[in-house]
Amino acid sequence: MIVVMQSEATKEQVAHVSDLVREMGLKDHVIVGTDLTVVAVIGDDRKKEKRRLEQAPGVDRVVPILHPYKIAAKESRKERTQVRISDACVIGGGHVPIVAGPCSVENEKQILESARQVKAAGCHALRGGAFKPRTNPYAFQGLGEEGLKLLAAARDETGLAIVTEVLTPTEVDLVSSYADCLQIGARNCQNFKLLEAVGKQPKPVLFKRGMSTTIDEYLQAAEYILAQGNPNVVLCERGVRTFEDHTRNTLSLSAVPELHIRTHLPIAVDPSHGTGHARLVADMSRAAVAAGADALMIELHPDPEHAMTDGAQSLTPQALKDLVPTLARVAQAVDRSIN
Repeated sequence: MIVVMQSEATKEQVAHVSDLVREMGLKDHVIVGTDLTVVAVIGDDRKKEKRRLEQAPGVDRVVPILHPYKIAAKESRKERTQVRISDACVIGGGHVPIVAGPCSVENEKQILESARQVKAAGCHALRGGAFKPRTNPYAFQGLGEEGLKLLAAARDETGLAIVTEVLTPTEVDLVSSYADCLQIGARNCQNFKLLEAVGKQPKPVLFKRGMSTTIDEYLQAAEYILAQGNPNVVLCERGVRTFEDHTRNTLSLSAVPELHIRTHLPIAVDPSHGTGHARLVADMSRAAVAAGADALMIELHPDPEHAMTDGAQSLTPQALKDLVPTLARVAQAVDRSIN
């Protein structure tokens, strides 16, 4: 459940509610909003004494939440969360940023050229993997820290914030020292130790849905990050595994409005991984914006035919440049904007 404080509640009254929660043997999590402050009460429902909390000074009301996720639940926050990756890339408002770039960082020339093309197309941040989880143990695994240094060089030249994946808890500090936003990939959606580790650092987290993860499981996984004190979480729908074989995954765009109903967290869509085919990316990007996506993650490569990873789903620079104006028109139709 959550304790909604009165608009004029003092810090001392909020602290008193937190003390009461801890006295019950439960965990408190204070969420300070623009207009209201709420205290999420986390733990065994049998220990929650609603009436005791309702009587505390400064309390407006106590709201039971049936979801197993408390902090991620829409009821815990009056306004939708906005996550700032950079001044040009704020996810969760009326603006729909585009994060684009190659699946993996291959070399200096490739990532710098990609960054320039992403910038020229009117996108807002650069994606690129320095560490790559691969099904085949002999496939290209990324450049590691050297890749992070190349991403930082691309940021220095273009001004684009960088979004890159972290694979293990031991690498969180390293990746956080270079990245503007840490990505958790689909394969690590329920790697709870990793989720806790990124929750303990302050950088925003772009959190991809697992390929076989239900919406309920996904939000419970996101709760691991939030419960560690990091509120800057962007959910990312990237398709789920089904019987269908004409695409790499089945991009579940219905998940976008469903997540908006259940959570205050912003939601990005990755149509590149969601389809696996460059020919489908533009149409699914437009559909994602129409469905309410708060951001797009799109793969671009200056030479997709020779990409070391995911070339088949990567747009060419010209294709990305042609796509952005059409996204702007769709966004305008649903009272949003791209640029």
